[in-house]
Amino acid sequence: MDVSRSVLFSIIRYVVSTGTLAVIVAVYVLWVHVNEMTVAMTLLVVILIAASTSGLRHAIYLSLLSSAAFNFFFLPPVLTFTIREPRNWVALLSFLVTGIIASQLAERARTEATLSRRRQREAELLYEFSQEMLVTGNVIDLLNKLPRIIATTFGLSGAALYLREKDRVYRSSPDFMDITAAELRDVAFMRDHVRDQVRSVTLAPILLGTRPIGSVGIVGSGTSSEALDAVCGLAAIAVERSGAMESLAHLEASRESERLRNALLDSVAHELRTPLTSITAAITSLQSNPQLNSVQSAELMQVIEEEAARLNRLVGQAMEMAELDAHDIKLNLQPHSIRRVIERALDEAQLRNHPVDVRLPESLPEVELDMDRIGKVLHHLLENAAKYSEAQTPIFISAEVSKGKLVTSVADRGIGVDDMERLMIFDKFYRGQGQRYRVQGTGMGLAIAKAIVEAHGGAIEVTSQPGHGSVFSFSLPISSASQNDTSL
Repeated sequence: MDVSRSVLFSIIRYVVSTGTLAVIVAVYVLWVHVNEMTVAMTLLVVILIAASTSGLRHAIYLSLLSSAAFNFFFLPPVLTFTIREPRNWVALLSFLVTGIIASQLAERARTEATLSRRRQREAELLYEFSQEMLVTGNVIDLLNKLPRIIATTFGLSGAALYLREKDRVYRSSPDFMDITAAELRDVAFMRDHVRDQVRSVTLAPILLGTRPIGSVGIVGSGTSSEALDAVCGLAAIAVERSGAMESLAHLEASRESERLRNALLDSVAHELRTPLTSITAAITSLQSNPQLNSVQSAELMQVIEEEAARLNRLVGQAMEMAELDAHDIKLNLQPHSIRRVIERALDEAQLRNHPVDVRLPESLPEVELDMDRIGKVLHHLLENAAKYSEAQTPIFISAEVSKGKLVTSVADRGIGVDDMERLMIFDKFYRGQGQRYRVQGTGMGLAIAKAIVEAHGGAIEVTSQPGHGSVFSFSLPISSASQNDTSL
């Protein structure tokens, strides 16, 4: 269809140019009588216009046709192709050569102008592509987005990226399969581009210096080899950035692990020493002061009882964490309302200095859960919100059904969690760098909460805006029967 349309347009151009030449000749022969030089210049202008708009082939045709018309109508003897004077031979040949040379120059200028505009457009697209790469905040996730950015920026049907080190293919969309993984792997070991004109597929290797590290495949036309090489170069930079960020993250994790070990020893020593010191001081006071009245004795006994309970809770958390690590956990799954679990957790949590705002829809379904275990999850989240937010700031509890799961959230108005800490906040013994010595704790609460939720087949996450608070959310799967009851 495209070929026949191109042929039709070409025929129309030839007809229009022939008609234009006939009109000019008719005007100069019948109405406006001018000398041969004026006619030649007019015809030369028409040839140049044709060369700049329709191409060299069309201009040469018009040059030959114009030479024939110039000879037949304007060089004596007119109305014949015979040339009487030698100088007219020179004029005719000069006109023909000038027309052809001018056509070639005009075609070259047109081609260079088209190429210049194309290169300018490609430079603009490459700039947009590089800007998209730079503004992507998550460098590690950049590889997943890179093919989509390539396809969107250059207006392609699709794009794919292959990395040799990871032996993985990244695609612009999950359903884009026009380029196979085998094709990308083969090109990753080459140096040249591979083109398939029938499928409009172009494959190019990604070189980091002289070392091939992968390949890029695109489906679509209009992208030059130079632009594709530039895209591959920028992709190589993106891969290198991603690798550097991963190495930096591993290095930071290693350093953080060392700091965590030291912090753990400090935390455990502090958490165990404090209640032991209080118990020892209370017992010493009771033994050394037999004259203490009943009120004073009761206060010291209360201190001993509270600190002993605190020690028992710390040891219990350590034992629970060991059970969870060994996957030696048995859940008593029963259908329960999350409202009851929240009410129970609120009764057990120490939130006297924080108003609690509970927002629960009436139509929440019951969920198969272990009430004691999920109660501990909420207890840890509530105590965590109270520890890391100022007194009298509110704590919000909400729940909703989303994508076949019951999502329960605990929000505070505390200091928040930055992006680096958000990746490690559910790790064992991890505590915020700026708060680990100000706020008491062992860093096991959130790790226990995560293990319990995952044992239920759910997930837990945190979203935060530093300085404005955090939202801890955990999801639990809803059985199909509960979903049907809710819909009814």
